[in-house]
Amino acid sequence: STPTLTPTLTPRPVLPTAPPLPSPATLSPLSVHGNVRWIDVDLTHQTLTAYEGQTVVRTTLVSTGLPRTPTPVGLYRIWIKLRYDDMSGPGYYLPNVPYVMYFYRSYSLHGTYWHSNFGHPMSHGCVNLPTSEAEWLFNWAEVGTLVNIHY
Repeated sequence: STPTLTPTLTPRPVLPTAPPLPSPATLSPLSVHGNVRWIDVDLTHQTLTAYEGQTVVRTTLVSTGLPRTPTPVGLYRIWIKLRYDDMSGPGYYLPNVPYVMYFYRSYSLHGTYWHSNFGHPMSHGCVNLPTSEAEWLFNWAEVGTLVNIHY
């Protein structure tokens, strides 16, 4: 057979993470002690709120997964942060996605340059943030930061 000159994308392996921590449907600010930093993603209201203990430090609109590609619900931890990453899946390829914070398998919080329709589900399951908000969150959150995702 003749080799093809058509380029093919070789998917990068994504390291698995532990399943979501057993938890109630939502994490209450009252259950977090001290100044622990954590992130709350409200899928109903399409918002992300950054907390230090019980104190809100920042809130922004986000775009989460569409019904056919939902954002996973649960309690997770950021397991890796990448300044830029290429993202792809069936029907899309997005190079140089900024401020990527993976929290479960290939799901992440990240900056978004391809739309500005925040406040409405738009994604393939990731949590899309305005790039300026993703930059702030990237600098604020550490690997290990809790991410609570709920309706």
